[in-house]
Amino acid sequence: MDATTRHSQILELLNTQDRVDVEGLSQQFGVSLQTIRTDLRDLSARGALSRVHGGAVRVSSAANRAHADRRKQNAAAKQAMATVLADLIPDHCSLALNIGTSTEQAARALANHRGLTVLSNNINIINLMIGGDTKDLILVGGTVRQSDGAIIGEDAVEFISRYKVDYAIIGASALDEDGAVLDHDPSEVSVARAILKNARNKILLCDSSKFSLSAPVRICGLSDLDVVITDHSPPEKFREAARVAGCRILCTEQNESREND
Repeated sequence: MDATTRHSQILELLNTQDRVDVEGLSQQFGVSLQTIRTDLRDLSARGALSRVHGGAVRVSSAANRAHADRRKQNAAAKQAMATVLADLIPDHCSLALNIGTSTEQAARALANHRGLTVLSNNINIINLMIGGDTKDLILVGGTVRQSDGAIIGEDAVEFISRYKVDYAIIGASALDEDGAVLDHDPSEVSVARAILKNARNKILLCDSSKFSLSAPVRICGLSDLDVVITDHSPPEKFREAARVAGCRILCTEQNESREND
């Protein structure tokens, strides 16, 4: 069976089930595990599916996973990353945060900061920060996605372009070892790009599980960021790409090691 036929049959399987596994596909098609991994990588590059550890899922399954469930995933890691972030953000500055469960944790960690001007396309973040010592809370205008409170679309991009903030704080759905920062929804990505474009300092919050995931839409590269905050040391290729790009990587596991010394 040639690769084109395998690709077609893999996508047919994903039309009837949420996930396919590398080992199962290898047995079904009578080819090696590496051949199947190559097939899944090629299909992921086309945006036809999303790679996960040990297999792949439908793009829609990855993109539409319940927001409440995503909040629970790696919650401790996200809290630790948010604590590191909070130490980088001074009082009396302006910042923009995009949609995501990591950025929601960031909002919680920033709750005791004073005099912040906060811009976000995430209704949850604005709600979390109401009643604190923030100076101004600015909710981006645009179309609201009811599943997670995200405000997306061209109106949101235009709204953000009116501002220039001190810090952009974004999350993402996937990270590639070459330094690509990725997500699923093009309209959501457009908002993240606008936030980065209109900020002086750019910070990515992304736990290490995102290296085992894939998404088809590129938000940015490491050269577009100043700092990446994660929970475990990234792959060597990613660290080298960050060094070349002049992007600093902060790992919560390293902070824990210092505290325990």
